[in-house]
Amino acid sequence: MLVQLAIRDFAIVDSLDLDLHGGMTAITGETGAGKSILLGALALCLGERGDAGSVRHEAKRADLSARFDIASLPTARAWLESRELPSDDCLLRRVIAANGRSKAWINGQPCTVSDLKALGEHLIEIHGQHAHQALLREDTHLRLLDDFAGQGQAIAELGEMFRHWQGLRRRLKRLADSGDEIQARRQLLRYQVEELDQLALADGELQSLEQEQEALAHAEETLQETQFAADCCDSDEGGALGLLHQALARLGNLPGANHGPLAEARGMLGEAQIQIEEAARELHHFAEHTELDPERLAEVEARLGEVHRIARKHHVMPEELIDLHARLRAELDSLEGGENDLEALTAEVESTRDAYRSCARSIGEARRQAADAFGKEVQDQLGFLAMDKARFEVEVTGRDTPQADGMDAVRFLISANPGQPARPLTKVASGGELSRISLAIQVVAASHSTIATLVFDEVDVGVSGATAEIVGQLLRRLGQSGQVMTVTHLPQVAAQAHQHLHIAKQAEEDVTLTQMALLDEAGRVRELARMLGGVHLSNRTLAHAREMLSASQGAHH
Repeated sequence: MLVQLAIRDFAIVDSLDLDLHGGMTAITGETGAGKSILLGALALCLGERGDAGSVRHEAKRADLSARFDIASLPTARAWLESRELPSDDCLLRRVIAANGRSKAWINGQPCTVSDLKALGEHLIEIHGQHAHQALLREDTHLRLLDDFAGQGQAIAELGEMFRHWQGLRRRLKRLADSGDEIQARRQLLRYQVEELDQLALADGELQSLEQEQEALAHAEETLQETQFAADCCDSDEGGALGLLHQALARLGNLPGANHGPLAEARGMLGEAQIQIEEAARELHHFAEHTELDPERLAEVEARLGEVHRIARKHHVMPEELIDLHARLRAELDSLEGGENDLEALTAEVESTRDAYRSCARSIGEARRQAADAFGKEVQDQLGFLAMDKARFEVEVTGRDTPQADGMDAVRFLISANPGQPARPLTKVASGGELSRISLAIQVVAASHSTIATLVFDEVDVGVSGATAEIVGQLLRRLGQSGQVMTVTHLPQVAAQAHQHLHIAKQAEEDVTLTQMALLDEAGRVRELARMLGGVHLSNRTLAHAREMLSASQGAHH
């Protein structure tokens, strides 16, 4: 679950550190206070797109981090371990510069934004305030039923199979429709591969040739300068060794030569003499083995010239020739099957199609089995939400055209009144009904989720009164087995929470900042009173708020 959220210079937040807990946390504040900022910061930590507008005015960067306890999230730990990242904890960090560029880290290691998003799918699930709008799209119905049925992995595998099948079909069509073009391409590839075969550039050979060419081209200069340096150390005409020998001999004849400063000086001169003798031997050895070989130099330069010529011909850098050779060879191999290749590819297309259909049928059976259970659970939740007369059904039908997610179409049907046939949501549900249906579906989906942290962003819009209190009870019930964070404007919902986070906007001189804090009991009473009665709090409103909080919390003890 989410245990800590740290925000620096984001939107109108200067600095904020929040320690969060399990259970249900209500997030409230006046309209425009910045509740969306909290969810926005969390979304950026989870890989959402950021821009320069995210950075607080006159700040250099926005720095956001979210820490998760993943002790009970084996899929998150497995994701981290598969990438050789520490898995005992999970810290996501995102930094967005004032120019709009961003960087991301997972447990201190740099990562891509797509990595954040992929890991985030194992950490948190966000139900947005516009989720009821998504219910008007039937692709949402299919996804929700698959999540309920636990078909995520099977759907992913089916999608890969479908894409492979479609790729094979496209390849088969190209082979059938473009025989002459393929023959021309095959001839060109044969010529290119043969030329590169004759070049036979070995791995690492280019770098070796360049080093050898440089050494051979400067061999004469190297030999002269090396010999000169060796003579400076030791030669018949003199050198550093001769001078050192004279110095040591003269110092050795002086009184006190074996102790005190003179002894130390003689020791250093002796060490210098040894070092220079070794350097002279190395230099003489190097000079003796340095040869002038103009024939080899010509061979190396000719070889390099051929490599560069062929690289220019293919419009690549010389160091890319080996990879180019491999790619052209692979493409040629794929085309060398001739007529047999077309026959083999046809058989492969049919085999992959049959495997896809078999897998799709299995998934379809699982969907039909799950549809009744999903519909019953949603209908039970609708009963809690004062729609006990409604009848909710999940319809699974076949598609004419196979898709990546299978051969089934899913529709949610509702009959709001007894005696009326169930019809698609878009045809019968009013705004208020659609909000409650959406909430019921999300509660059912969340109750079957393996994600420990669930975020509900104003999903209670469109309900009030006793229904609002029931909504709060449903969300609290979800929080008892994990962590639920809900943004709400309803005091009946906020009163049910285990914790209450208040967000307020404050203006100081020319600066507007948002502050967030977990409320104590007295603070919760004041905030509930504000939600009930507005800015001016009367004793009666405060008493009402205190009674609401006491009743809501007492009901769960």
